[in-house]
Amino acid sequence: MTSMRERMLAGELYQADDPEIIADLDRAARLMERFNTSPADDPDARLAALRELLGDVGEGAWVRPPFHCDYGHRIRIGPGSFVNYQSVFLDVAPIILGADVQVGPNVQLLTPTHPVAPEPRRAKWESARPITIADNVWLGGGAIVLGGVTVGANTVVGAGAVVTRDLPPNVVALGNPARPVRAVD
Repeated sequence: MTSMRERMLAGELYQADDPEIIADLDRAARLMERFNTSPADDPDARLAALRELLGDVGEGAWVRPPFHCDYGHRIRIGPGSFVNYQSVFLDVAPIILGADVQVGPNVQLLTPTHPVAPEPRRAKWESARPITIADNVWLGGGAIVLGGVTVGANTVVGAGAVVTRDLPPNVVALGNPARPVRAVD
């Protein structure tokens, strides 16, 4: 029989009250607290906590606290990338940031989804879809990227935009839902 954790990791419907899933959430909560409260004058300790929390942190990547996630181990941040204050990465499914990605403050990357039908939603079923942010993308402050989305290389997502579907490379995208408005020069 497949466990709820295995179902979650496979991208299938699952219920989050499973003891294995709760243990993963608790682990992440402890590591986030350590990262978010680490002294600013000890960047090595802060980076060590981040590396323990996340699946991968590339060379020269940096995250400013406070940072919030569900599990951490499903997040990969590429080399030279920067994540600003108050970012929320709900990593029920994988979240991958390429190299040199810039993430503004209050950005949300949200992989989870819930059934639209009321009964399965009331029964606490949920699932998730991955998010991929390609190299050299800039996500403006307050942008939201939903599960199942890939943002192409060199794309700029304007502040406050809500990205509900894939964006091609080399565009500026604005609005809710985000739509390309012009090419990147």
